[in-house]
Amino acid sequence: MFAETADFVVGVDTHGQRHSFALVQARTGALVREWELPACAQGYRRALALARELAPGRRLWALEGSGCYGAGLARFLLAAGECVREVERPLRRGLQARLKSDSLDALRAARASFERPLASPRAGDSREALRVLLATREQAVQVRRVGLNQLRALLVTAPDQLRQRLSGLPRTRLAIRCRALRLTAAAGEQERATVLALRLCARRITAADHEAQTLGREIERLVRTLAPALLDEPGVGPISAGFLVLGWSHHGRLRSEAAFARLAGSAPIPASSGQVSRHRLDRGGDRRLNRALHTIVLARRRNHPATIAYIERRISEGKTTREAVRCLKRYLARHLYRLLEQTPAATRQT
Repeated sequence: MFAETADFVVGVDTHGQRHSFALVQARTGALVREWELPACAQGYRRALALARELAPGRRLWALEGSGCYGAGLARFLLAAGECVREVERPLRRGLQARLKSDSLDALRAARASFERPLASPRAGDSREALRVLLATREQAVQVRRVGLNQLRALLVTAPDQLRQRLSGLPRTRLAIRCRALRLTAAAGEQERATVLALRLCARRITAADHEAQTLGREIERLVRTLAPALLDEPGVGPISAGFLVLGWSHHGRLRSEAAFARLAGSAPIPASSGQVSRHRLDRGGDRRLNRALHTIVLARRRNHPATIAYIERRISEGKTTREAVRCLKRYLARHLYRLLEQTPAATRQT
């Protein structure tokens, strides 16, 4: 554990305007002090000064949201030579959702280093560029999806003549036809309103589709620079490869392929009861990374002979289809992690 190599651990619960800090003794886990400071350069300097004053010796900083609200603090601490690690935000369900405060979250982040080794923060520069592109493309795809659903919903109550002209068209053709709609002089109020709504909705779909394609090309360019071998793997497209690179980030961030599988939510979790011995899917971890693995599995199940044979063999052994897919995702996590670790040295810290 990282706490074994440090004298003090500083847990940080990060937010947009202020960060909460909890200083804990690594040997005993006892709370030394809590404080709260603004999320700005002056606050970062004050936090580091307090840590040096109260915790002389070896320090470990455990940050929640090191790739989001805590990105600025993480960069500042790393530049100052501090040891920084990333803490996964907890999933709060049931009664746990009611037991929450910033100071408690900071304390939990500090003590998380006692339970298991933590990953280092994700690398910046090209990796951060990839994260920005993936996040923006995801929003564009969502806008396109919502727009297409809205088009079909508008057609349900559209005037009969308009509905007959547009019903049954594929999605792409439907957007093109709706974008080209024109009003006639004899059109009633309902038809005028429906045509206007369909036309504007189709324009929004076209714009979002153009954004997604532009971002997709830039994502593919970055992936080919950072981890070109991924795109040679069956079922791995530029978007899935982008999320794989983003989760892995750089050499040394994750201690092993098992840690990568845990981060991807593909590590097996015991779920045995009575005479039944089984494992279940992990609902935690990085869900976008997990979705990338799932997308690759779905693609391979359609046209990859080795994957098809593996699933059939697992099912013949008595596993359900879901359990067979879970086993396959665990294998994929191991294989793709080793592939990422073999990336050229020139791309390791860009």
